[in-house]
Amino acid sequence: MSVEIEINDGVAVITMNRPERKNAFTREQYELLANALNTADQDSEVRVAILTGAGAAFSSGQDLKEMMELASGVASGAPTTSKAGGFTVLLDALEVFSKPLIAAVNGVAVGIGMTLLPFCDLVLIDETARMRVPFSELGVPPEAASSVLFADRIGWQRAAELLLTARWVEATEAVGIGLALRTTPAGEALSQSRELANTIASKSAYSTRVIKQLMVAGRGSRTQEARAREEALFADLFRSGGFGG
Repeated sequence: MSVEIEINDGVAVITMNRPERKNAFTREQYELLANALNTADQDSEVRVAILTGAGAAFSSGQDLKEMMELASGVASGAPTTSKAGGFTVLLDALEVFSKPLIAAVNGVAVGIGMTLLPFCDLVLIDETARMRVPFSELGVPPEAASSVLFADRIGWQRAAELLLTARWVEATEAVGIGLALRTTPAGEALSQSRELANTIASKSAYSTRVIKQLMVAGRGSRTQEARAREEALFADLFRSGGFGG
Protein backbone atom coordinates (compact mmCIF):
# COMPACT_ATOMS: atom_id res chain seq x y z
CA MET A 1 0.00 0.00 0.00
CA SER A 2 1.20 3.48 -0.75
CA VAL A 3 -0.10 6.99 -0.50
CA GLU A 4 1.35 9.46 -2.96
CA ILE A 5 1.66 13.21 -2.51
CA GLU A 6 2.43 15.63 -5.32
CA ILE A 7 2.87 19.36 -4.70
CA ASN A 8 2.66 21.92 -7.50
CA ASP A 9 1.94 25.66 -7.39
CA GLY A 10 0.67 25.57 -3.81
CA VAL A 11 -1.64 22.57 -4.34
CA ALA A 12 -0.97 19.17 -2.79
CA VAL A 13 -2.64 16.18 -4.45
CA ILE A 14 -2.78 13.22 -2.06
CA THR A 15 -3.65 9.92 -3.75
CA MET A 16 -4.69 6.73 -1.99
CA ASN A 17 -2.88 4.16 -4.10
CA ARG A 18 -4.07 0.60 -3.62
CA PRO A 19 -6.16 0.22 -6.80
CA GLU A 20 -6.02 -3.59 -6.82
CA ARG A 21 -8.09 -3.51 -3.60
CA LYS A 22 -10.12 -0.43 -4.56
CA ASN A 23 -8.08 1.57 -2.05
CA ALA A 24 -9.41 -0.40 0.92
CA PHE A 25 -7.99 0.84 4.21
CA THR A 26 -5.58 -1.22 6.28
CA ARG A 27 -3.90 0.05 9.43
CA GLU A 28 -0.91 0.93 7.24
CA GLN A 29 -2.99 3.01 4.86
CA TYR A 30 -4.64 4.93 7.69
CA GLU A 31 -1.22 5.90 9.00
CA LEU A 32 0.28 6.67 5.59
CA LEU A 33 -2.64 8.91 4.70
CA ALA A 34 -2.41 10.65 8.07
CA ASN A 35 1.31 11.25 7.46
CA ALA A 36 0.61 12.69 4.01
CA LEU A 37 -2.03 15.05 5.40
CA ASN A 38 0.32 16.17 8.16
CA THR A 39 3.08 16.74 5.61
CA ALA A 40 0.82 18.93 3.48
CA ASP A 41 -0.44 20.81 6.52
CA GLN A 42 3.06 21.60 7.74
CA ASP A 43 4.45 22.58 4.32
CA SER A 44 4.38 26.37 4.07
CA GLU A 45 4.20 26.16 0.27
CA VAL A 46 0.93 24.22 0.33
CA ARG A 47 -2.17 26.41 0.24
CA VAL A 48 -4.82 23.79 -0.65
CA ALA A 49 -4.93 19.97 -0.65
CA ILE A 50 -6.88 17.49 -2.77
CA LEU A 51 -7.63 13.93 -1.69
CA THR A 52 -8.41 11.30 -4.33
CA GLY A 53 -8.04 7.60 -5.12
CA ALA A 54 -6.02 5.74 -7.72
CA GLY A 55 -7.80 3.64 -10.33
CA ALA A 56 -11.56 3.17 -10.46
CA ALA A 57 -12.34 3.81 -6.79
CA PHE A 58 -12.05 6.59 -4.23
CA SER A 59 -12.01 4.02 -1.41
CA SER A 60 -13.97 0.83 -0.79
CA GLY A 61 -13.61 1.35 2.96
CA GLN A 62 -12.06 -0.77 5.69
CA ASP A 63 -10.25 -3.95 4.70
CA LEU A 64 -12.72 -6.34 6.36
CA LYS A 65 -10.28 -9.27 6.48
CA GLU A 66 -7.89 -7.26 8.63
CA MET A 67 -10.73 -6.00 10.83
CA MET A 68 -12.06 -9.51 11.51
CA GLU A 69 -8.56 -10.78 12.30
CA LEU A 70 -8.06 -7.94 14.74
CA ALA A 71 -11.42 -8.53 16.45
CA SER A 72 -10.56 -12.21 16.84
CA GLY A 73 -7.15 -11.38 18.29
CA VAL A 74 -8.50 -8.89 20.80
CA ALA A 75 -11.21 -11.32 21.94
CA SER A 76 -8.67 -14.10 22.47
CA GLY A 77 -6.48 -11.86 24.58
CA ALA A 78 -3.63 -11.90 22.09
CA PRO A 79 -1.15 -9.04 22.63
CA THR A 80 -2.00 -6.66 19.82
CA THR A 81 -2.35 -2.96 19.40
CA SER A 82 -5.84 -1.77 18.50
CA LYS A 83 -6.68 -1.30 14.87
CA ALA A 84 -8.34 1.89 16.04
CA GLY A 85 -4.85 3.32 16.49
CA GLY A 86 -4.36 3.74 12.75
CA PHE A 87 -7.97 4.78 12.24
CA THR A 88 -7.91 7.41 14.97
CA VAL A 89 -4.55 8.74 13.74
CA LEU A 90 -6.17 9.45 10.37
CA LEU A 91 -9.22 11.10 11.93
CA ASP A 92 -6.97 13.21 14.13
CA ALA A 93 -5.08 14.39 11.03
CA LEU A 94 -8.32 15.21 9.19
CA GLU A 95 -9.73 17.03 12.19
CA VAL A 96 -6.76 19.35 12.68
CA PHE A 97 -5.99 19.90 8.97
CA SER A 98 -5.80 23.68 8.82
CA LYS A 99 -5.96 24.31 5.07
CA PRO A 100 -8.81 23.94 2.56
CA LEU A 101 -9.26 20.26 1.72
CA ILE A 102 -11.02 19.11 -1.44
CA ALA A 103 -12.17 15.53 -2.08
CA ALA A 104 -12.11 14.41 -5.72
CA VAL A 105 -14.38 11.37 -5.55
CA ASN A 106 -13.46 9.44 -8.68
CA GLY A 107 -15.38 6.22 -8.05
CA VAL A 108 -16.98 4.08 -5.37
CA ALA A 109 -16.79 5.50 -1.82
CA VAL A 110 -17.80 3.04 0.89
CA GLY A 111 -17.51 3.20 4.68
CA ILE A 112 -14.59 5.45 5.63
CA GLY A 113 -14.42 6.44 1.95
CA MET A 114 -17.76 8.17 2.56
CA THR A 115 -17.51 9.10 6.24
CA LEU A 116 -14.32 11.10 5.76
CA LEU A 117 -16.09 13.42 3.30
CA PRO A 118 -17.63 15.72 5.97
CA PHE A 119 -14.06 16.46 7.09
CA CYS A 120 -13.41 17.85 3.61
CA ASP A 121 -14.40 21.42 2.87
CA LEU A 122 -15.44 20.76 -0.72
CA VAL A 123 -16.38 17.55 -2.51
CA LEU A 124 -16.44 17.09 -6.28
CA ILE A 125 -17.80 13.76 -7.48
CA ASP A 126 -17.52 11.95 -10.79
CA GLU A 127 -20.98 11.56 -12.32
CA THR A 128 -20.50 7.77 -12.40
CA ALA A 129 -19.44 7.49 -8.74
CA ARG A 130 -21.63 6.30 -5.89
CA MET A 131 -21.30 5.82 -2.15
CA ARG A 132 -22.77 4.13 0.89
CA VAL A 133 -22.14 3.31 4.56
CA PRO A 134 -22.69 -0.43 5.24
CA PHE A 135 -22.61 -0.34 9.05
CA SER A 136 -26.14 -1.69 9.57
CA GLU A 137 -25.34 -4.65 7.29
CA LEU A 138 -22.05 -5.41 9.04
CA GLY A 139 -23.45 -5.08 12.55
CA VAL A 140 -21.04 -2.32 13.62
CA PRO A 141 -21.54 1.25 14.91
CA PRO A 142 -21.10 4.31 12.70
CA GLU A 143 -17.57 5.72 12.52
CA ALA A 144 -15.66 8.97 12.04
CA ALA A 145 -18.30 11.01 13.92
CA SER A 146 -20.75 10.26 11.11
CA SER A 147 -23.45 9.81 13.76
CA VAL A 148 -23.25 13.60 14.15
CA LEU A 149 -21.59 14.99 11.02
CA PHE A 150 -24.00 13.37 8.56
CA ALA A 151 -26.96 14.99 10.31
CA ASP A 152 -25.13 18.33 10.32
CA ARG A 153 -24.40 18.05 6.61
CA ILE A 154 -27.62 16.61 5.18
CA GLY A 155 -30.24 16.77 7.94
CA TRP A 156 -31.43 14.27 10.54
CA GLN A 157 -33.86 12.23 8.45
CA ARG A 158 -31.59 11.83 5.42
CA ALA A 159 -28.68 10.89 7.70
CA ALA A 160 -30.83 8.40 9.59
CA GLU A 161 -32.01 6.78 6.35
CA LEU A 162 -28.50 6.39 4.93
CA LEU A 163 -27.07 5.03 8.18
CA LEU A 164 -30.00 2.68 8.85
CA THR A 165 -30.54 1.29 5.34
CA ALA A 166 -26.95 1.15 4.00
CA ARG A 167 -28.31 1.97 0.54
CA TRP A 168 -26.29 3.35 -2.37
CA VAL A 169 -26.24 7.09 -3.07
CA GLU A 170 -25.64 8.05 -6.69
CA ALA A 171 -23.57 11.12 -7.57
CA THR A 172 -26.50 13.36 -8.50
CA GLU A 173 -28.27 12.56 -5.23
CA ALA A 174 -25.06 13.22 -3.26
CA VAL A 175 -25.06 16.73 -4.70
CA GLY A 176 -28.79 17.19 -4.16
CA ILE A 177 -28.61 16.39 -0.45
CA GLY A 178 -25.40 18.28 0.22
CA LEU A 179 -22.80 15.51 0.49
CA ALA A 180 -21.01 16.92 -2.56
CA LEU A 181 -20.74 20.34 -4.16
CA ARG A 182 -21.19 19.25 -7.77
CA THR A 183 -20.78 16.39 -10.19
CA THR A 184 -18.11 16.32 -12.86
CA PRO A 185 -18.08 14.53 -16.22
CA ALA A 186 -16.70 11.00 -16.09
CA GLY A 187 -12.98 11.04 -15.35
CA GLU A 188 -12.79 14.76 -14.56
CA ALA A 189 -13.20 14.87 -10.77
CA LEU A 190 -9.49 15.39 -10.19
CA SER A 191 -8.91 17.87 -13.02
CA GLN A 192 -11.84 20.02 -11.94
CA SER A 193 -10.70 19.77 -8.32
CA ARG A 194 -7.30 21.08 -9.44
CA GLU A 195 -8.98 24.05 -11.11
CA LEU A 196 -10.95 24.81 -7.94
CA ALA A 197 -7.83 24.40 -5.80
CA ASN A 198 -5.87 26.76 -8.05
CA THR A 199 -8.58 29.39 -7.65
CA ILE A 200 -8.49 29.08 -3.87
CA ALA A 201 -4.68 29.05 -3.81
CA SER A 202 -4.67 32.38 -5.67
CA LYS A 203 -6.49 34.08 -2.78
CA SER A 204 -5.11 35.43 0.50
CA ALA A 205 -3.35 32.68 2.46
CA TYR A 206 -4.36 34.39 5.69
CA SER A 207 -8.03 34.61 4.75
CA THR A 208 -8.33 31.05 3.49
CA ARG A 209 -6.66 29.77 6.66
CA VAL A 210 -8.86 31.69 9.11
CA ILE A 211 -12.04 30.95 7.14
CA LYS A 212 -11.30 27.23 7.55
CA GLN A 213 -10.41 27.67 11.23
CA LEU A 214 -13.57 29.61 12.04
CA MET A 215 -15.85 27.18 10.22
CA VAL A 216 -14.32 24.18 11.99
CA ALA A 217 -14.45 25.98 15.35
CA GLY A 218 -18.21 26.21 14.93
CA ARG A 219 -18.45 22.45 15.51
CA GLY A 220 -17.07 22.89 19.01
CA SER A 221 -16.33 19.60 20.76
CA ARG A 222 -19.20 17.70 19.12
CA THR A 223 -16.99 15.82 16.66
CA GLN A 224 -14.59 14.58 19.34
CA GLU A 225 -17.48 13.57 21.59
CA ALA A 226 -19.18 11.63 18.77
CA ARG A 227 -15.93 9.86 17.93
CA ALA A 228 -15.42 8.86 21.56
CA ARG A 229 -18.90 7.33 21.75
CA GLU A 230 -18.48 5.45 18.46
CA GLU A 231 -14.99 4.18 19.28
CA ALA A 232 -16.10 2.92 22.71
CA LEU A 233 -18.75 0.79 21.00
CA PHE A 234 -16.19 -0.55 18.52
CA ALA A 235 -13.91 -1.48 21.42
CA ASP A 236 -16.76 -3.41 23.06
CA LEU A 237 -17.38 -5.32 19.83
CA PHE A 238 -13.71 -6.21 19.45
CA ARG A 239 -13.58 -7.51 23.01
CA SER A 240 -16.60 -9.71 22.30
CA GLY A 241 -14.88 -11.13 19.22
CA GLY A 242 -17.71 -10.48 16.82
CA PHE A 243 -20.13 -8.00 15.36
CA GLY A 244 -23.57 -6.88 16.48
CA GLY A 245 -26.64 -8.95 15.65
